[in-house]
Amino acid sequence: MEISFNTPALLFPAISLLLLAYTNRYLALANLIRRLHDEYIRGEKNHLLLKQIKILRTRINLVRSMQALGVFSFVCCVLTMYGVYQQWTSFLGLVFAISLLSLLASLVISLIEISQSTKALEWELSDMEELEKGNFFTDWWRKKEE
Repeated sequence: MEISFNTPALLFPAISLLLLAYTNRYLALANLIRRLHDEYIRGEKNHLLLKQIKILRTRINLVRSMQALGVFSFVCCVLTMYGVYQQWTSFLGLVFAISLLSLLASLVISLIEISQSTKALEWELSDMEELEKGNFFTDWWRKKEE
């Protein structure tokens, strides 16, 4: 396979958009962590707070890995383009393959982070669903009103 300038250049916009999306995820997590910290300082602790802190720490580490692999993929694309310019044919295939593999790893980690995010949202929903559950007194009162 022959690699030209166009081959790694095709990944530039994709990697740039991914890095932008990863940065947005990071900023959203940072805002959430700051909000939870403020609640913690004010003493507004609930039973989900420790679970949320644990999963947020995991998610921050995943986003950091996603960003690092995305940047590494971008660097490998730049090295591939420089290799095309220098006509290092044996170098090109290896570096471009590394770029693709790091991009793939970044996407897999992104999928894991999304599943962690979903788990956190499910905890929040289960907490709200418990509000709908009745007890002996609320059930008795509802029957009395009907």
